[in-house]
Order: sequence, then structure tokens, then C-alpha cells
Amino acid sequence: MNLEKSSQLYNESKKYAPAGVHSPVRAFKSVGGTPLFFEKGQDAYLSDADGNKYVDYCMSWGALILGHAHPSVVQGIQNQVANGTHFGTPTALDVELASLILSKLPFYQKIRFVNSGTEAVMTAVRLARGATGRNKIIKIDGAYHGHVDSLLVSGGSGLMTFGQASSKGVTQGTVQDTIIIPYNNKEALLEVFALYPNEIAGLILEPIMANSGLFVPEKDWIHYCREITKKYGALLIFDEVITGFRVGAFGAAGYYDVVPDIGTYGKIIGGGLPVGAVCASEEIMSYIAPNGGVYQAGTLSGNPLCMIAGLKTLNALFEEKVYDYIDKKIGPYLDQKIQELKLSTDYPIHYQRVGSVFWICPMMDKAPNSYHDISSKTVEFFKGLYHHLLTKGVYFSPSVYEVSFLSSKHTEKEIDALIDGLKSYKA
Repeated sequence: MNLEKSSQLYNESKKYAPAGVHSPVRAFKSVGGTPLFFEKGQDAYLSDADGNKYVDYCMSWGALILGHAHPSVVQGIQNQVANGTHFGTPTALDVELASLILSKLPFYQKIRFVNSGTEAVMTAVRLARGATGRNKIIKIDGAYHGHVDSLLVSGGSGLMTFGQASSKGVTQGTVQDTIIIPYNNKEALLEVFALYPNEIAGLILEPIMANSGLFVPEKDWIHYCREITKKYGALLIFDEVITGFRVGAFGAAGYYDVVPDIGTYGKIIGGGLPVGAVCASEEIMSYIAPNGGVYQAGTLSGNPLCMIAGLKTLNALFEEKVYDYIDKKIGPYLDQKIQELKLSTDYPIHYQRVGSVFWICPMMDKAPNSYHDISSKTVEFFKGLYHHLLTKGVYFSPSVYEVSFLSSKHTEKEIDALIDGLKSYKA
């Protein structure tokens, strides 16, 4: 592969940005080699600065369920740019998108737009504390909720541990009220609430964990989370930045048939532009400023470019029956091809799919229970596999811990390209 321009751009970028990138995983530290610099995306494909073309399974980290440059989204953004990019005021577009989202998520009554998934989670945690008058937050080991200080924590070896900051610059005081427990563990949940029956503000979940691999907690456990938070007066927060409008029309809340108290959203609702949102009941949202004392503000919140991109994306998502296509056609086709692949390759593969989210983890003889089970052997093997797939024109997220995404533009042809790349790899 010719990566001359990408290499030149990377060397130039390193003069200005830490490691030459503006988000860590893009530096290719997990897989080695030169990060790719892309110039164009169309449907299910990306083209890099050197003219190489790839089937894209990263899809802007899950934001592009309609594929790249969907015509209605592009046209909507272009029309809005001509009328202005940002006013710092309310617009009819934020009213329209709020109405559309809440009509699709009828278990919430109010929404507040912000500018990223991280900002949405930060707001949700503050809201839970403000609404309950309590301080402690329960987080699941291995779940990722953006780079919010109080949630940048790692668990210890015990059943229940207080957070230890997993990033320099995060003070112990910031994470002292964050408690870490394993998922699928009723005993741990009960222990926390027994110890702090009147101090837990909320339990925050990635209801389908998709940032340290793809792990699907048992439905019984998710329902237990709902029951125990209600019992002790804590709020249940679903972080649906990834799963919202991606694992189905109702997201993970619909998948588990559980109504959380607060939901956070991002990615798809912005149609590829930066957006986040917090949703809850009218009662809980009444605590947010200016009605209540939980402060939140943002210069670019609800800006018209993101609102029109979100509107066009969600409308097309339902009009084009994307969920039917993924659930009944392209998803099952991928499942079938992976099963056939497992019988023909020289190396074991763990595969998991929920809706349009899937994860391929090589060198795993049995399904991992958490990210702790992913061995150094798997990490090393993935490095070689990753670069082999690039030479075959297939682009994955550059880490074995990251999940992959289908879009409405992936067809059997693109699935076959992935399977051929996996099948032809010799370590």
C-alpha cells in the first residue's frame, strides 16, 4: 500500500498536536504503523489521502448508520450553511428535533441538547446528584462514559471498590464518590446499597457495553438494576450514546424493556455532526437551569447545523426502514458468514452482534466475560490482522477493544470483503 501522503501528514501533524492526533486511539498506538488520514467518505467506503479505498466498519465510531454523505443529510447541511451556521439562540430546528426524538422515545418527556456524549454524561451525573441530593455514583467496571473526571476510574480486584483515577490530572477527591462493581453481579449491587442506602444518587450503565469489547449483560440483571435503584431512591442512568437508535428504534431501553430515569444520547442523533442529549421525565428535568439549580450551558448547544443533520438522519432512518434491513438481511448475512469462517480459519474467533453493532475478537477459544479476559496474545495477533485487513481494503477501528458498525449502505459485497480479509490472514 502507498501511504506516503498519510505518513507526510502524520509527521507534520506531530509538530502541532500531541502524538499528531486529536483523540488518542487515532494514533494507532494499539496496532502500530502510520495513522491513516482520510479525505472522503461515500456510502460504506472511505478514501485516504493516498487514494486507497476501504470498506468502513468504524462508521465515525457508530454515528453514521446511514453511511457516509447520505444525500438528504448533505443537502440539509448545505441549505442551512447558506442561512447561517450558528446564532446562539433557540431555533425552530431544535424544537423539531426535540419533538422527533421524544416521539420515538416515549418513556421520556424532556430533552436538553449538548455538544458531545461526554458532555451529556457529565450533565446526567450532575442532574442525578442534584435531583436526589446525594453524592455517590455506581459505575460498572469496563464501562466507558467519555472523559468525565468522576467516571475516569478503574475497578480493583474486590467485589466492590472505590474508584482509582485512571488518568493523571483526575484528583482522588473527584472520584471518591464513584463506586465500581462488575456487571451481571447482583451481590455487588446489593452490597453497595446495603452499605450506603441513603447516599447513592445513581447507577450509570452502558446497558450494552461497547467500549471495551462488546458485552451484553443478562436481561435479568438489568431488570434487577431497575428494581434496586427504585427501592433505594437512586436514579438509573442509561448511557445510550452508542446504543441509542443503533441497536433498534428504542435503543438498549427497548432491547431490555427497561425504562431508566435518565438517558444520554449522541452520535446518530447528530447525523455525523457533534451533538449530545440528556433525556428524562419532566419532574427530573425540572432540576436543570434555568428552572432548577443544576447548572448546564453551552454556546453551541442546539446549533442549527447539528439539528438539521440529526433531523435528516432520523427521518431517513425510519423512512428507509433501516432497522428491517439490518435485522432481517445484512445482519443475519454477517452472522452466517462469520459462522462459516470459524469452520475454515486457522485461528479461533469470538464474534458478537447486537443490532448494527458487532465485535470480532481473534484468538479467543471461548467468549470473554469482560475486557480482563482479552489476552496479550489476542492484542498482538490483532495488530497483524489489522494491517492485513487494510491491505485488503477493510478499515476497522484501530484497537481490538473497539467494536464495529454496520450501516444501511453495507451490502453482501462489503461483508464478503471483510470475510475474505479475515480468511486470507496467516499470522
